[in-house]
Amino acid sequence: MQILGFQKTTLLDYPGKVAATIFTGGCNFRCPFCQNGDLVLRPDCVPPISEEEILSVLKKRRGILTGVCITGGEPTLQADLPDFISRVRALGYSVKLDTNGYRPDVLAELISSGLLSMIAMDIKTSLRHYPLVAGSESMDVSNIEKSAFLIRNSKIPYEFRTTVVKELHCLQDFEEIGQWISGAESFFLQSFEDSDGVICPGYHSCSKEELTSYLSTVKKYIPNAALRGVD
Repeated sequence: MQILGFQKTTLLDYPGKVAATIFTGGCNFRCPFCQNGDLVLRPDCVPPISEEEILSVLKKRRGILTGVCITGGEPTLQADLPDFISRVRALGYSVKLDTNGYRPDVLAELISSGLLSMIAMDIKTSLRHYPLVAGSESMDVSNIEKSAFLIRNSKIPYEFRTTVVKELHCLQDFEEIGQWISGAESFFLQSFEDSDGVICPGYHSCSKEELTSYLSTVKKYIPNAALRGVD
């Protein structure tokens, strides 16, 4: 595993758990608003953290922590991800995976192996605008559809979420997203926040009024949809 970041305690990344968060390197997307630019574009320039160091900390913090969130970058690019999750689970932890959903084959393996306790998948935008927002013109959008279907039928708790960017999203996108994942267990709209790590600076967050309008559109199809991190 190429582990490039480790947050020892978080109350935000794993709903209902006091958790640690592990950040893997590399990604198959180039979302221009991504805030983890170094992990995506320059993973070889970030000092790695060994699996043994991570596992040692997790072993010591049993009883304080109850969950581990694995995010990135894109974790499903790591060939030894199943083995690493197995080692984390052996310590008694629940594991949440954050993914962009572009490798449904890996997701299917992890789900069928019973390694995951929760899955969070980013829904970048409506399917027709996916290549633009994901920064990958040649992408096969059917992989995204397959992963969303797998997750919804996995019997594992899950959430879908969209980071809303003023320049990249419009009301019609959320109409189409709502129709696509209609009846989903949970869906969150979270506002883009600018930072030094953004791959392409210059993007902006939407107003609360705009976000509320998008949420109202989605709620026609997903009653449990909500805003996250919006005052």
